[in-house]
Amino acid sequence: MDLGSRDAFDRAGTLGIEEEFFIVDADGRPTSGIGELVYGNEPPELLEGRLDHELFKFVIETQTPTVDSLGAAREALGDVRSALVEHANRHGFDIAAAGLHPAAKWRELEHAEKPRYREQLERIQYPQHRNTTAGVHVHVGVDDADKAVWIANELRWHLPTMLALSANSPYWNGFDTGLQSARAKIFEALPNTGMPTAFDDFESFQAFERTMVETNSINDRGELWFDVRPHSEHGTVEVRTPDGQADPDRVMAFVEYTEALVEDLGARYDDGEAASEYRREFLDENKWRALRYGHDAELLTADWSGTVSLGELVDRERSRLGVSGIADLYDSESGASEQRRLREEAGLDALCASLVLG
Repeated sequence: MDLGSRDAFDRAGTLGIEEEFFIVDADGRPTSGIGELVYGNEPPELLEGRLDHELFKFVIETQTPTVDSLGAAREALGDVRSALVEHANRHGFDIAAAGLHPAAKWRELEHAEKPRYREQLERIQYPQHRNTTAGVHVHVGVDDADKAVWIANELRWHLPTMLALSANSPYWNGFDTGLQSARAKIFEALPNTGMPTAFDDFESFQAFERTMVETNSINDRGELWFDVRPHSEHGTVEVRTPDGQADPDRVMAFVEYTEALVEDLGARYDDGEAASEYRREFLDENKWRALRYGHDAELLTADWSGTVSLGELVDRERSRLGVSGIADLYDSESGASEQRRLREEAGLDALCASLVLG
């Protein structure tokens, strides 16, 4: 049983980005394509070993190489996206991105045949059968396993801010959910998702992983789908909160913010700062507010004594960490708002077209 290792945490500040995308036809509608793009044809060299699929045959995933700077991450993200679009176009497909595809109806779409997913469908049933979600995952290298666990614990308070800024999935199964990120709520129906509890150290986290595997609660550690986790194979802290995004600048805003948070928290751990004592119930409340209201969210303060607007939180974080991307996101129209506006003004065809990568 491979549970990763404490030794994997040997580099600080490395970056990696995973993105989940939708395979669509010429009309921008979801279509099964993993047979051609993952199994039937050789991908471009850049995508070898970095291309996979998810539960549905219309969801495909890419991974960037591990890099050492934001500039390199931006370049890698662009190169991987370009290679994926070229690969898809060559075989008659387009690629789209959002947290949920507004035209996807899960009962009409095919599940992948991969044994891993077939077993999950049998074990989890309805919540997994309808899981048409797509997100962005950001990995930041950490040079100590216990530090990685401490950082992941502390990051939980910042995740609702990321989710509110990323909210890009108002439509699911053909209707407007009234949410800004329906993806977050749909994915949360799966086991081992959402806000994790705090772990004392790496030993306690690994013991949890081991128990979950040994009791057949999960098949492998990859099925711990929490919003943030120490990744004991890659030696990273992995943030799994944002909705999928068509615009690479939006993705890079979350990469910049995550890197800055991990660097700041790592320094505070090295200085001996005590861990915060966040109640998971309050963290869950902030996540709910983020996915429900998006840019208009009023989140509970860190001491739980009142509320603070998303705009004020973004201003504080921009000044505190010296980041600009999240401020640009807040100042722009949200993905969910843009989707609703396009559908109302121009119809579903225009909305689907807007999600296709160039």
